[in-house]
Amino acid sequence: MANRIDSYSLPPALRRVVTAFRFGGWLSFWIQIVLAVVSAIVLLFAAGSFGASSTVPVQTIPGVPQAQVPSGSFNPGTGAGLFLAVLGLLVLFVGAYWAYRYTRIARKLRNAADRPKRGDVLRILYIGLGINLVGMLLTILGAQAIVGSLVAKSFAQGVGIFSGNFQRFINPLDIFVVQANTNTIMAHFIGLVSTLGILRTADRQ
Repeated sequence: MANRIDSYSLPPALRRVVTAFRFGGWLSFWIQIVLAVVSAIVLLFAAGSFGASSTVPVQTIPGVPQAQVPSGSFNPGTGAGLFLAVLGLLVLFVGAYWAYRYTRIARKLRNAADRPKRGDVLRILYIGLGINLVGMLLTILGAQAIVGSLVAKSFAQGVGIFSGNFQRFINPLDIFVVQANTNTIMAHFIGLVSTLGILRTADRQ
């Protein structure tokens, strides 16, 4: 009740900034943390499955020579694609924590004795923008590598039919990796939009 009274006693411009920090912070936090957890589960499952499949002997069709291609080639769950996707996911968790900080700033702005300076508030917002921009860049680069591996895998499917190397086929797990990476990109985008919205409100103060 006291916080509600304090909020209504604030100047209208500052009240809008407090509302933007609180609403934008919580919205960004929950969307980012939910999508981050979902993507993390999918990527962990995919990495474990691809690692296990690389140890399984490749079946061959009798009378057809086996192609000399390393097991696990063209897997979107291995190599640079997965590494960049995991990096983007880790940055997403940092972004979710930063969004949570916005809600703490909203609380401080309601308290005249603990109110941060305008320059400090803008600096925190710009750092939040940088976090989500870096995370989105890493995830997009990961998406490029993952899609490239799927393209190579699609071209290799014809060879896989004759060699019996069914690891060359695109399977549902490959698509889950793409979906997890897309979720991470979407979460970073939500973080960017929320921070830009807060920044726009703060600049009007």
